[in-house]
Amino acid sequence: MNQVLVFGKDGQVGRALCGLLGLKVRALGREKADFLRPEGLRDIVRQVRPSAIINAAAYTAVDRAEDEETKAFTINAEAPLVLAEECKVLGIPLVHYSTDYVFNGTGQRPWMEEDPPAPLNLYGQSKRAGEEAICRVGGDFLIFRTSWVYDVPGRNFLTTMLRLGAERERLEVVSDQIGAPTYALHLADRTLGALTHAMSRPRFPSGIYHLANAGETSWHDFAKSIFTYARQMGCPLKVAEVKPIPSSSYPTPARRPLNSRLDCTKAQGVLGVTMPHWEVGLREAIRARFRFGIDPATVSAGVTAPPPA
Repeated sequence: MNQVLVFGKDGQVGRALCGLLGLKVRALGREKADFLRPEGLRDIVRQVRPSAIINAAAYTAVDRAEDEETKAFTINAEAPLVLAEECKVLGIPLVHYSTDYVFNGTGQRPWMEEDPPAPLNLYGQSKRAGEEAICRVGGDFLIFRTSWVYDVPGRNFLTTMLRLGAERERLEVVSDQIGAPTYALHLADRTLGALTHAMSRPRFPSGIYHLANAGETSWHDFAKSIFTYARQMGCPLKVAEVKPIPSSSYPTPARRPLNSRLDCTKAQGVLGVTMPHWEVGLREAIRARFRFGIDPATVSAGVTAPPPA
């Protein structure tokens, strides 16, 4: 790969991609690439003429999407359509991220790529529309469905738990939603490995793939693990009790799937990428948090995953 154009440079995965790509990246945030005006993205792509595009930009405010349907669909479906069209014209690959929220969360087995999507909320519907748009355009593309993404900085479940764990002695966290917390750095690293592998193939293996950290857990057990590893690193926390509660005890505007497990064997077999276990990612993230010297009390409070009650 020569120069890779990354959209969403200020997001969790975008930041990680930029760090890994170094001098090989041209990265843009919302101030230079407005996904609410998708047609404007065409000029950017034509001017940069990259060797590949990775779209890490997205509308991710799951609950707010219920009231901002047009905004969610413009960013998550119309903009990716434009990028797919431009990539096809230039003959370059597009990498796009989607979500476990395209499924309805029934059952207990991991979802496979060929399972029929049935989103429970408008955010999931907008992400599914983006998948369909890219597939309809065709060309060379990789769509990665992932789950429960977090990083050391930013607004996510990890940073929220560290902040609240430093402030409160007792927390209640949803325990009946099951999935795989995915460390942004792992996702970015395997994305680049998969893209490199795909571009080396005689025929580009376009399609939808699942890519999330291995294993499974609940939000409740994820929170407990965060506190365990943080304390092992010497983090002063007040929290003494983390009570499990059902989703019904913490109603949100957008319904969440109970089963967010993703079967990632297709990505392993076709693209040669294997994701570490989610606990490995969490330990690495906690260690990175202490290297950066981030005080839990100063971490942003916003979340895109079910928060504690």
